[in-house]
Amino acid sequence: MKRIFAGAALAVIGAALLLTGCSKKADSADTVKLVYWSMWNQTEPQAQAIEEGIRDFEKKNPTIKVEINWNGREIRKTLQPALDNNQTIDIWDEDLERVIKTWGSYSLKLDSYLDKTYPTTEGKAYKDAVMGSLIDLSRFYASDGAVYAIPYQPFVFAFMYNKEHFQKAGIASTPKTWDELIVAMGKLKAAGFVPMTMDDAYMDTLPGYYLARAKGYQWVEQLVNDNTNALWNDPAVLQMAKAFEAIAKAGYVSNTVAANKWPAGQQDVAAGTVTMYLNGTWLVNEIMGTTGPEFPWGTFAFPSVPNGVDDGTAANYGAQAFQVNKNSANPEAAFALIAHLTTGAWDKELAQRSYGVPVGGTTDWPVQLAEAKAIFNNLKICYPWAGGIQANTDKLPVIVESFTRLLGGTITADQFVATMKR
Repeated sequence: MKRIFAGAALAVIGAALLLTGCSKKADSADTVKLVYWSMWNQTEPQAQAIEEGIRDFEKKNPTIKVEINWNGREIRKTLQPALDNNQTIDIWDEDLERVIKTWGSYSLKLDSYLDKTYPTTEGKAYKDAVMGSLIDLSRFYASDGAVYAIPYQPFVFAFMYNKEHFQKAGIASTPKTWDELIVAMGKLKAAGFVPMTMDDAYMDTLPGYYLARAKGYQWVEQLVNDNTNALWNDPAVLQMAKAFEAIAKAGYVSNTVAANKWPAGQQDVAAGTVTMYLNGTWLVNEIMGTTGPEFPWGTFAFPSVPNGVDDGTAANYGAQAFQVNKNSANPEAAFALIAHLTTGAWDKELAQRSYGVPVGGTTDWPVQLAEAKAIFNNLKICYPWAGGIQANTDKLPVIVESFTRLLGGTITADQFVATMKR
């Protein structure tokens, strides 16, 4: 199979060179060279897994060599000038939304590759070997609905929690509604745990998510951009404020929440003194140095709210993503490398090393994120960050300051709403 693939790839590549007569040529008649610009620093676990996966790909395809340029996050500054100067770059990666919206015009449309099988897709077309919600998200960001980027290292924003606390509090299942969340918080407090905390860096996600559940994220974006402030009179706003006022009064939130500077609240969760924290699934890796790998992580979607329109099928989710240069002389080989890294053994290895989420639909998930899989499988709507509440950066500081005081118990729900309408 390996020899068949290599021969087929070279045949296509040779034809492409003859047809185009441009871009980078192979180093020799027998060797294809791919150039990959990476968003990772070489010491990061993601980089180490990707590099080993690339060397494994080279062994399986001895006529293909890959040059890696470790850019780190500086790629946001360095990539576009290099592309504008026609520097040879076959593959690059960065955040899914960013690569499509920023570098989409430089990238190759990949739809035709999704229907092909690869050695690591177990006989399936590529599109059937990875999570469909991520391919749909890639199409969502493109103006023409085509696929210009292949997601990997996905994340979803959800409640990350301590399963051991839930078990000791007698909570048999994770909350799906706001009422169930309140019941769970009551049991946690009775069992001696602080149910929830938050840091300043993510404070806007709580009201943003609640309002998006209540009215949809498009409405939240309208709300924060309403120069008349009339939309703040909508009953959903007061409902949200009263919901958080109630959990503050009940003592369900850490008494340090109003003063928490990131990552103080996260560290309270890592230390086992607080149970829940609304964040991305990257939290597991982010505080692994404190928790260690044995921490009993669980994940559940932000609950639906009374009279709301959205449920656990909607969330802020995304991924890192690979793109192929539309001027690459070796697109078949480039996509074969991407398939090698995003399905099968190296998809699993990348997830395990970084305590992240795999892309493959059948790939084993890290045990710390096992419960996140069900969330991913049900996703239909992608929220913008914080449910759309950041759509007006002038209004955002006022929202964050007032909501922090609300959650800290120093102002009432009515006072919060009054402040928003000024």
